[in-house]
Amino acid sequence: MPTSLYDNDFHQWLDRTIALVRDGRFDEVDREILIDELESMGKRDRRELISHFAILIAHLLKWSCQASARSSGWLGSIAEQRLQITDQLEESPSLKGFVSEAVEKAYPKAVTLAERETGLARVTFPPSCPFSLRELTDDDFYPRP
Repeated sequence: MPTSLYDNDFHQWLDRTIALVRDGRFDEVDREILIDELESMGKRDRRELISHFAILIAHLLKWSCQASARSSGWLGSIAEQRLQITDQLEESPSLKGFVSEAVEKAYPKAVTLAERETGLARVTFPPSCPFSLRELTDDDFYPRP
């Protein structure tokens, strides 16, 4: 069975598909693959947002539970995740409607990260995210122990 350009060289397939669309040669576009790729892009953006929230929340949990271990690395990571979330929501404002769900999906991952990085028992952390959306995106918010 012959392999397609998509299977052999993704970037060449991408360049060719872009050229075909630009030229209005839609009948030559492999629509099924293009649709799959477009759907994957949307899913990737959602996964990325969840990941940024998971890392942010994990560091905020650690910040609140291990005051003696606070570091500039944690500060940097908190700031970086907030910037990434802000940038992503500015680039794709329609994702704002997904933020609550993203935080909900991110929280168990954040607890797992915090548990592994602190050595604290899972029961140390609240059963649901203790931070509001405003707090999560507020550059000046750091939880108290």
